Amino acid sequence: MNTADLGLPVDVPSTALFTDHYELTMLQAALKAGTADRRSVFEVFTRRLPEGRRYGVVAGTGRVLDAVENFRFDPDVLGFLRERGIVNEETLQWLASYRFDGDIWGYPEGEVYFPGSPILRVEGSFAECVLLETVILSILNHDSAIAAAASRMASAAGDRPLIEMGARRTHELAAVAASRAAYVGGFTTTSDLAAGFRYGIPTVGTSAHAFTLLHDRERDAFQAQVDSLGRNTTLLVDTYDVAEAVRAAVEVAGPELGAVRIDSGDLLLVAHRVRQQLDALGAERTRIVVTSDLDEYAIASLTAAPVDAYGVGTQLVTGSGHPTCSMVYKLVARAESADPKAPLVPVAKKASGGKTSIGGRKWAARRLDRDGIAEAEVIGTGPVPGELADRQLLVELVKGGEVVAREPLDVVRDRHATARANLPLSATQLSRGEAVIPTEYVQLPA
Repeated sequence: MNTADLGLPVDVPSTALFTDHYELTMLQAALKAGTADRRSVFEVFTRRLPEGRRYGVVAGTGRVLDAVENFRFDPDVLGFLRERGIVNEETLQWLASYRFDGDIWGYPEGEVYFPGSPILRVEGSFAECVLLETVILSILNHDSAIAAAASRMASAAGDRPLIEMGARRTHELAAVAASRAAYVGGFTTTSDLAAGFRYGIPTVGTSAHAFTLLHDRERDAFQAQVDSLGRNTTLLVDTYDVAEAVRAAVEVAGPELGAVRIDSGDLLLVAHRVRQQLDALGAERTRIVVTSDLDEYAIASLTAAPVDAYGVGTQLVTGSGHPTCSMVYKLVARAESADPKAPLVPVAKKASGGKTSIGGRKWAARRLDRDGIAEAEVIGTGPVPGELADRQLLVELVKGGEVVAREPLDVVRDRHATARANLPLSATQLSRGEAVIPTEYVQLPA
């Protein structure tokens, strides 16, 4: 079974209502004014990275493609819009046959980005493009925030695997998207079965404190788990006394015990003590997994500890303090008329308070130094300089309304690992700082 073909796990008839009211009222007004068919270019970008972050991670592109394909105004949706009087009958008739027939270009999923990077470029008529604003931003802002946090945690963890276990800390559907984004960012497994079903991410899990408390003795709980799941299972050892639990765990499972999990206390100290005890009991190959409100800083602090894997929940699914990337979706160029041959003219909002944007249909390329390490994000309009021609970042995702760039999630995950490795070493620092490479603009309209 191809899990990517299962459809979106949402209890609504389509993705068309994952939008804001004013998208439809803009459409109605544009249809009346005769400007709805003007060829337009929208771009997704962020003006700045979250404070202290050195790079961003593009995640959710695959979900965006699903959402665009499922953006349909079926009879139930049209009935809702008609009953509420949100738009007039002429607009409802137009929506009934809506299909996105334009083109979408974007940074490939898993790639890194910086302030100003044109992460996604949506081209088509104003009418068909404007409706996609909210759903695109909803997906990219959420998933990219999770992937960025996951990437920082993966850098801090080094070669030690990370388990995503935040489903109980967020909305049930957001949890599935968060698992996917975490996998892109470098996590290896998830506890969320829906994510495993939907995206093929490996799932793991054994038992919670409730299972230990269910039994009369901790040893009885361990015995029941080993009898059911085998000696290679992971036993939770901090329900009562950790030292007593470790001793009982090895006595029950023997030196073949797969792992023990520690979920509380001074993890650095407890991990050292548990490792010494396991070794003394002959369980040298038994791994130690730690959980308990970890974030990238806590993971980094455990670098010297004898820890074999980390389980992360709350901090991951909330973006480790930055649950959104502040991406925006802005019209940057539009035709002077509805004539398909009418030339595009750059347009941009001019405002104070740091909310200005730059007009024009843009390309992006990453300039590398002699060692192949990124040194600048170059963004421009017009012809691409020859020396950057083979370093362009945007790829075609949708052509004439047809998705042309679906790819396995493991490919996306590997791409991110490569992109992160090609950044300057300071990108992995957890101390506060600016973007690890500058953004340079060239050939932009005045």
